[in-house]
Amino acid sequence: MANTKSAKKAARQTLRRTEVNRTRVSRMRSSISKVEDAIAAGDKAAAAAALKAAQPILMRTAKVGVVHKNTVSRKISRLSARIKALKA
Repeated sequence: MANTKSAKKAARQTLRRTEVNRTRVSRMRSSISKVEDAIAAGDKAAAAAALKAAQPILMRTAKVGVVHKNTVSRKISRLSARIKALKA
């Protein structure tokens, strides 16, 4: 356990940041899930709309450093390709 005053403060900050980051990751995964559900249903318009709504969430998650920007770019790219492959 933390002994010094600064170590105790760092521990408190870590708990707070961990909670915020968990929320951000959860929001990111939920938005990806909505896109994947629309793709699974075969609804190209709904999938495109869901991806358009998910993109800012994903980019924001990368911007604050919860996940790497290349990870987010890869996810967006793969989802876009899957939507493009759907029949109109």
